[in-house]
Amino acid sequence: YTIVIDPGHGGHDPGNIGNGYREKNIALRVALKVGEIIEKQKDIKVVFTRKKDVFVELWKRGDIANDMKADLFVSIHCDSHTSNAYGAGTFVLGARGNKQNLEIAKRENSVILLEKDYKQKYNYDPNSPESVIGLSLLQEENLDQSLQLASLIQNNLVKNLKRHNRHVKMDNFQVLRETIMPSVLIELGFLTNKNEGRFLNSKIGQQAMSTSIANSIIAFVNQLKMNTV
Repeated sequence: YTIVIDPGHGGHDPGNIGNGYREKNIALRVALKVGEIIEKQKDIKVVFTRKKDVFVELWKRGDIANDMKADLFVSIHCDSHTSNAYGAGTFVLGARGNKQNLEIAKRENSVILLEKDYKQKYNYDPNSPESVIGLSLLQEENLDQSLQLASLIQNNLVKNLKRHNRHVKMDNFQVLRETIMPSVLIELGFLTNKNEGRFLNSKIGQQAMSTSIANSIIAFVNQLKMNTV
């Protein structure tokens, strides 16, 4: 089994910087720890879309997973909000969500604007609600497995780490649209919330989140094994 782990943002794209914490750094540290735990399983290969602080275009992240014929794609991010919102949420690809989910998707997809020749690569305007809403569900055949994995991850974050439950949701994240296998995007929590940002930026917090996510992925792969026997 091949798992592609995608640390969000990187390089000249810091992601959100709530309370001075940089999303790109936290996402990378958590992703690397998740991979380190999963790689201890003899029959699971881990591939990263980035292993250091570099910018990787959204289309290329998907290409890496597709070229590797990966069984799963997991993208790791941190959220932000103008309010004191907090909690962990997990997303799968969907036609659209509510207004709040739409804003999250627009924010994460706006990374496209930092790419060279983005207009040639994407028939998509990340700042347009119509563009987000109008996207088709390209991964319909993988949706059940994506939801299964997302539910495992979300339930473990809530039960094991007592994170506030922002639930599994569907929306149009470009990075999920680029992949052709079951895919999820995890928002670990809100850097704009002082307490949560401090937790996510700490070694203890990152280790706890990584362990929970890795165990969820391993459990899902074990389910896949049972289904193929």
